[in-house]
Amino acid sequence: MHRYQSGNVSEDFGKLILRVTLALLILLHGVSKIMNGVTGIEGMVTKIGLPPAFTYLVYVGEVIAPLLVLVGLMTRPAALIIAVNMVFAVVLAHMGDLGSLNKTGGWALELQGMFLASALAVAFLGAGRYSIGGQSGRWN
Repeated sequence: MHRYQSGNVSEDFGKLILRVTLALLILLHGVSKIMNGVTGIEGMVTKIGLPPAFTYLVYVGEVIAPLLVLVGLMTRPAALIIAVNMVFAVVLAHMGDLGSLNKTGGWALELQGMFLASALAVAFLGAGRYSIGGQSGRWN
């Protein structure tokens, strides 16, 4: 067996579920930014000293990378891009809630945490056999 190949059908189906869920849920945020723009993010980006053009990388992290993860092409680097995007989302917009709990006792950043953990899991697991890139190759 090639060292990048998946073990069995149920593992690959689990990878598919994880990939599709992560990609679609992040992509919804990207579609919102396509429809409504990123001017609010630009202010946060410049506030921490980054150039305004940096703002547009959100489209890479919330549109292009999720589409690649969804279809299973260049899955590992695309998932890492999503993970980096989530770190920036926390730094730019959610640092005040990092150590907080919500009204029901859960972590205030549980959604961002789940997105970050899921993206890292996909990056380490790869796409699996149910993907355009298939189950072989270091990038998939």
